[in-house]
Amino acid sequence: LCRTRTQTVFSDGREHARVMFIGEAPGESEDRQGVPFVGAAGQLLTDIIQKGMGLARNEVYIANVLKCRPPGNRDPEEEEKALCTPYLDRQIELVNPELILALGLHAARHLLRTPLSMGRLRGKVHAWRGRKVVATYHPAYLLRTPSAKKDCWQDIQLAMRELGLTPPGKAPR
Repeated sequence: LCRTRTQTVFSDGREHARVMFIGEAPGESEDRQGVPFVGAAGQLLTDIIQKGMGLARNEVYIANVLKCRPPGNRDPEEEEKALCTPYLDRQIELVNPELILALGLHAARHLLRTPLSMGRLRGKVHAWRGRKVVATYHPAYLLRTPSAKKDCWQDIQLAMRELGLTPPGKAPR
C-alpha cells in the first residue's frame, strides 16, 4: 500500500483519550490530508462526536486499522490488516482508552476477531484485552443508508452510558 498512497494516515486526537474510534482505512481525502475521517464520512463522525456525544473532536482519538489507502478505496485485504495490526495494537496500548468504538464491519471483525455480522455485533458491549468495545456502522455506510442512523445512535448512547456521559441538552438521571 505504501507504493500507491500519498502519505501515511496515522491518527487524530488526544493522546490519552477516554474514547477511541477505529475505522477500516483512509479514503481519498484522508490520503491527501494525512488525517483520518476528514471527508464526508469524517464530517458525519465529527457531528456524532460533537453534537451527539457532547465532546470536542480533539478530546477523542481516531485511527484506522490500515494506515494507508487501498487503491480505489477497495476493501482491506487480510494480509494488509495483519501487517498493520502491530501499529494499531500499539496505538491502543499508548492511548489506553476506556472504550473503543469500532466503526464498520471491517474494523469490528478485525478487532474482535469474529466473523459475525454487524447486526449480531452491534447493540452490545464486547470485551477486548480488558477494554470495552462497541461496534457500530461506519459513517460512510450511514451516508449511503440513512435508515441505519437510528441504530448507530443507539450504539453511541450505549457507549456513552458505559462512559457515564450524558447527551448534550439532556439532564443527568
